[in-house]
Amino acid sequence: MQQPLIHFKEADILNGENVVIYSLNMDVEPGDFVYIVGKVGSGKTSIIRTITAENRIHKGEATACGYNLVNIRSRDIPYLRRSMGVVFQDFQLLQDRSVEANLEFVLRATGWKERGAIDARIKEVLDAVGMGTKAHKMPHQLSGGEQQRIAIARALLNKPAVILADEPTGNLDGETADEILFLLRDLNAAGTAIVMVTHNRGIFEKFPGRVFACENEQCHEVIDEGIDVVL
Repeated sequence: MQQPLIHFKEADILNGENVVIYSLNMDVEPGDFVYIVGKVGSGKTSIIRTITAENRIHKGEATACGYNLVNIRSRDIPYLRRSMGVVFQDFQLLQDRSVEANLEFVLRATGWKERGAIDARIKEVLDAVGMGTKAHKMPHQLSGGEQQRIAIARALLNKPAVILADEPTGNLDGETADEILFLLRDLNAAGTAIVMVTHNRGIFEKFPGRVFACENEQCHEVIDEGIDVVL
């Protein structure tokens, strides 16, 4: 039986020293598209930070991409993070270098050495997100939507089984946000699991997926159609 990519069982989620979500139960399977929704401050991003081992588990079980998050060793954290892609609301591109150099930096930092393989992988991920002609551009020469596409390309570099997207459309207008969602849906259809944090009800109503709602220090999957989610 295939193991979940991400598994929480009765896990208490911390923000700093404080528990923000008690007894989280969540399994993300290969190929899933999962939303984590809720008001600002409800613990959504703390779940993402726990998956990437930025936050430690207070109590319960937690695994991600084959790593036990409860007792993960510091030297294993970079390998955990290489097994997943992360996309942020504010893009987090290096502003002093081109798109191509941004992507090369990540590949070399994660162990790639051969020039031909690096060039081929950069071309592959840029083509995958519709940015094949933008390798030479500087980030400030790109629109917000284009920068987010580059950020998604960066997340794809090491062929992750799952992409964690933390409010990836938060700084984009509605039309551009839809374009990013269509791109994420296409990546999901090709087999990459997506876990997306959002407080925008319109997104998960327009682009359906599994929904976990965070409120009142709890996070539970919304099963019933039409159930109200407080945002």
